[in-house]
Amino acid sequence: MQITVILCTYNRCQSLAKALESVAASQLPDSIEWELLVIDNNSKDQTRDVVEDFCRKHPDRFRYVFEREQGKSNALNTGIREARGSILAFMDDDVIVDPAWLWSVTKPLDSDEWAGAGGRILTQQTFVVPQWLALEGPYSMSGMLALFDLGDRGEELKSPPFGTNMAFRKSVFTKYGGFRTDMGPCPGSEIRNEDTEFGRRVMAAGERLWYEPSAIVYHAVPEKRLKKRYFLRFWYDHGRASVREDWSGKSGSLSQALSEYRRILSGFPRPKATAKGLLAKDPKKRFYHRCLASMKMGQIVEMPRCWFSGTRQNQSIRANQPETGHSTTKLGSVE
Repeated sequence: MQITVILCTYNRCQSLAKALESVAASQLPDSIEWELLVIDNNSKDQTRDVVEDFCRKHPDRFRYVFEREQGKSNALNTGIREARGSILAFMDDDVIVDPAWLWSVTKPLDSDEWAGAGGRILTQQTFVVPQWLALEGPYSMSGMLALFDLGDRGEELKSPPFGTNMAFRKSVFTKYGGFRTDMGPCPGSEIRNEDTEFGRRVMAAGERLWYEPSAIVYHAVPEKRLKKRYFLRFWYDHGRASVREDWSGKSGSLSQALSEYRRILSGFPRPKATAKGLLAKDPKKRFYHRCLASMKMGQIVEMPRCWFSGTRQNQSIRANQPETGHSTTKLGSVE
């Protein structure tokens, strides 16, 4: 088995050094060949110096690649193209991985039964949870902090893993394309979902993914992420991302746009239920409903953009399409 770990980074040289130290200590069987590929997405800090220091310490293990095109999905797709391994594992620059993480998250892919795998994402540190924030139960928003824990038992995933702790066969990207470049964080935009959209795309095609509880990474939770403003903005952008994902491949016709609007609006709770949620005594329930409203606003705002963009794309395709031919576009292709 040949494994490539892909780590994309942007202006986080301090946390990056800790992440690299943790993965350098990975424990795998001697028969396993693996490498760590760091994609520097146009950082302006000391990122390159940090990575090159590790490259000198581990010349046969660490590699540095610079990707000028801004956006995490661009960096991820560059990493996929540059990877030498047939199994690709993904981690972020603000996590610490358990020494057994890399072997645990990739070992299930030794079997043809699984196209990908994901593991647990726990917090690096203890922190005081605000009284308005639920991390478990019906109003849980732990996913907004990139926390993922399905318990101690391995099982087939019913929803996609998060990008900071997942692995796929490289052939899966060849077959289904790479990460969508209209998603994924970049300076000035917090629209994400590039990782879960890819997972859903693969699962919708009939591929199976495995949850491996022994594959553990510890994720930092910065103080700024424990603010109401962060959560409301996150849910707003999550709503925008969900529309982009759902709209992909549609014709851009007005009738489809109106149908999509009706679907979004039908998802709103009734006014009485909304008022009841927003005025609930439980601060966790109250804030959860505020976040839901923010997500719906993001969906409403994003729909016209997607419709207009789809209409322009279709007009461009028709204008450049041979009379007897057709063309298709694969978003985020890495081929």
